[in-house]
Amino acid sequence: MVPPEALPALRLQPSRVLARIVLLPLLALGLCACTPRQLVLDELANSLASQGQSAEDDPDLARDAAPFYLKLSESVLRERPGHLPLASAVAGGFTQYAYAFVAFEADRLDATDARAAARLRMRAAALYRRGRDHALAALEASRPGLRQQLETQGASQTLTPRQVALAYWAAAAWGGLISLSKDDPDTVADLPTAIRLAQLAWASDTAYGNGALASLMGSFETARPGGSRQQAQVYFDEALRLGAGHNAGAFVAKAEGLAQPAGDKAAFVALLQQALAVRDTPGGPLTLSNAVMRRRAEWLLNTADDLF
Repeated sequence: MVPPEALPALRLQPSRVLARIVLLPLLALGLCACTPRQLVLDELANSLASQGQSAEDDPDLARDAAPFYLKLSESVLRERPGHLPLASAVAGGFTQYAYAFVAFEADRLDATDARAAARLRMRAAALYRRGRDHALAALEASRPGLRQQLETQGASQTLTPRQVALAYWAAAAWGGLISLSKDDPDTVADLPTAIRLAQLAWASDTAYGNGALASLMGSFETARPGGSRQQAQVYFDEALRLGAGHNAGAFVAKAEGLAQPAGDKAAFVALLQQALAVRDTPGGPLTLSNAVMRRRAEWLLNTADDLF
């Protein structure tokens, strides 16, 4: 199964941008009399998609603000299903929310409330599925027949940059869903298709996400039957190179994806300490992701004796 720790920079919405998002639909209502509805929706879709780049350093604030953004964006996406940037933002938003705020809380509750943890994992799985389906639907609309190709022999053509983003989020969400579906053989059986989708994104843009895609490839390599630990290490090391010391998630991904399964506690601890040492550029795109991943790294360090 694919662990979800390979997810990249979170770009969930800070509350200070919500006012703009709220005002746009109201503005749209006033413009409908003189502006084509499609144009208004396109403007709203563009704005919602761009909000995904906003920086935030408070994970709890991001967690509280995210549901409104996701519901609004999902509603607009239903009206404009061909808007690939918005589809990526919605798919990424659901995937990141599931990982950072639902599945992680389940992990922390395991030792004290197993039932609550199980309920949270069911919710996280549903959110992963929701994100994956949005990304797959947009991909299929822009590349008809792609999913069938992936399920049979794989797709050979490269993707456009916007399609790479969708493929990444679909594969990442799929990996997260599979990791939480050990008792669902049909979902687990989708692993080869999810891997082929990630491989297609990799063939199109190995540097996507400043190492995010490389981390995902490493996690898939360790999860697939017959996977190569040596090749997984190549992927994880490439993620670290692309992150250039600024991506805490790359260190956490290698710790959980490579060091922990190998029983290498020393490497596990060293990687997590490197994640904790990452410092952010004010307003940088990895600010929130790094805050979340440092929080996870700290928790993993505190529970390391139970993991080894």
